[in-house]
Amino acid sequence: MCYLFESFKGWKQYCETHQVTLVQSVIEYEIEQKNSTEEKIWNGLQHAYTVMKEAVKTGLEEEMTSRSGMINNGAKKVYNHPLSVLSPEFQKLISRALAAKEVNSCMGRVVAAPTAGASGILPGTMVTLQEIHGLSDAKILEGLLVGAGIALIIEEKASLAGAVGGCQAETGSAAAMASGAIVYCLGGTVDQVFNAVAITIQCMLGLVCDPVAGLVEVPCVVRNASAAAIAFSSAQIALANVNAVIPVDECIEAMGEIGASMESRYKETAMGGLAATLTGQEIANRVLIQDIEILPDENLPE
Repeated sequence: MCYLFESFKGWKQYCETHQVTLVQSVIEYEIEQKNSTEEKIWNGLQHAYTVMKEAVKTGLEEEMTSRSGMINNGAKKVYNHPLSVLSPEFQKLISRALAAKEVNSCMGRVVAAPTAGASGILPGTMVTLQEIHGLSDAKILEGLLVGAGIALIIEEKASLAGAVGGCQAETGSAAAMASGAIVYCLGGTVDQVFNAVAITIQCMLGLVCDPVAGLVEVPCVVRNASAAAIAFSSAQIALANVNAVIPVDECIEAMGEIGASMESRYKETAMGGLAATLTGQEIANRVLIQDIEILPDENLPE
């Protein structure tokens, strides 16, 4: 009987009792609950990671201008800027997260990890982590499996959807998946992996989902970059054994409570926050007019 990912405490106890790793427990779950095979799991992960890497490459090399005009090759501008605020590695991290998310905003192919709105975070963090530490694809895929287990518990105890829990549920969850995967890939303990998740969630609590014009562009793209940075900072803190104080399960429960009490205008409705600003409304009206103009006129002859 596999573990059903109801809590982080239960996940750790299951692994200790059955003497399996975090990765093995997720594989067991996929085989038993999803009728998969271990070969299919690894092949699927490799395909997903390939798509992630392709999204990063596409966003940094091809034209990335959305129809609304709000997205305009931001990733390339960051990647090629001559001044690094912290380091070239940090600059690459930010630009890669932007790149993969811009591909999504421009209707390209991405991996929803866990959602399309957060699709730049895992690609940005994993590609950069692999480059810095010279990790194999196999190790990165194990990290992605750990991230999947993290997402299963967040989905059970809170939500992964912006329409349910705000942006904390999307970019927050993706950042938590990434931070746990980073710690795992660098040889961290189970406690350190879970502590990274707790720290990440604490940093992302309360973030609203307020897409301008209802499009997953602003502020979604830049939030992917900031969430990628938070994932790395949380991993660094956790690896140094700095305790999050509030247990990871309680952090997720807090995220669920905040999401449940969040007003609907802050949950993907484009009725509050940045979407409700004067500029946000002007953009929404312009996008609506564009949509109307491209609709076919049924009264015109073919």
